[in-house]
Amino acid sequence: MRIIDLSMELYRGMPIYPGLPGPNLALDEDWQTVAKRLGTDKYGADIVPNHFVIFMSDHAGTHIDAPFHTNPDGFTTERIPLEWCFSDGVVLDFTDKESGYAITAADIEEALKKISYTLKPLDIVLIHTGASKDWETSEDFLDQQPGMSAEASHYLIDNGVRVMGIDASGWDIPIWKMHETRRYYEAHRVMLEKDYCHMENLVNLDQIPQPHSFKLSVLPIKYRGISGTPVRAVAMIDD
Repeated sequence: MRIIDLSMELYRGMPIYPGLPGPNLALDEDWQTVAKRLGTDKYGADIVPNHFVIFMSDHAGTHIDAPFHTNPDGFTTERIPLEWCFSDGVVLDFTDKESGYAITAADIEEALKKISYTLKPLDIVLIHTGASKDWETSEDFLDQQPGMSAEASHYLIDNGVRVMGIDASGWDIPIWKMHETRRYYEAHRVMLEKDYCHMENLVNLDQIPQPHSFKLSVLPIKYRGISGTPVRAVAMIDD
């Protein structure tokens, strides 16, 4: 089995959705400081385990959004069903769509037709836009990509999909396009009507060698009471 990492590294100064606080990973106590605090240095153990503190948005890096992200009555990240997060994967190619384009239900149907695939319950669908190809260095990563429409999100949910993801900084079209069209976060707002989760900031979708017939693991960290949490998303391919 070959494992393909679909997750960003988290680090200070990384690209992050506009307005959110970026990660700050800081050494709190080094090896010697802990040894002195615990008194182990007096007995020859002057290097003992250090520790860091982590401060960041719950929507930094590769992460999954729970319904509470948009729906005040929706469930939070610790209640995301694990059976939603380990299943068969499907990659749909929208690398031909221009920045600001809203992917439609008809586009989803056409992409499925191209790969001769019929969705089944609990498939995890990945939307490949190509936006994250040079995510660390590209000036366009945060605001130059297509996004999902509400109807496309509904289409996936109505066909049994409960977790879906995109290799862009947001599930919706970019903010500039929202202002241009006066249509705001319509795909996110599907969470007001239906329970599902979506992932953002996926990477390396172009390294998955086949559009389906592989496994995906996108297990969330079990934080209580928040709207998003990091995932270590991986695709598992049988060689």
